[in-house]
Amino acid sequence: MHDKKLYGTATVGTKGQVVIPADAREALNIQTGDRLYVVGSTSKHWVGFLKEEQLREMVAHLTDNIEQYKDLLNNK
Repeated sequence: MHDKKLYGTATVGTKGQVVIPADAREALNIQTGDRLYVVGSTSKHWVGFLKEEQLREMVAHLTDNIEQYKDLLNNK
């Protein structure tokens, strides 16, 4: 929880583009050309970004452990 940081603000432009503050790009190692996935919740009213490599790692973790998840669900 202590690694969370508010990096400032970003304004949505007329084309829906958002500029990520330089401090955030540097700290989070976001480079020109990186693919970011937009995630959010309409009920909680939040939006965020995941780097493609983070999403790949999450999917790999879930699929690597799918049998364990199935066992957990079947044992309920």
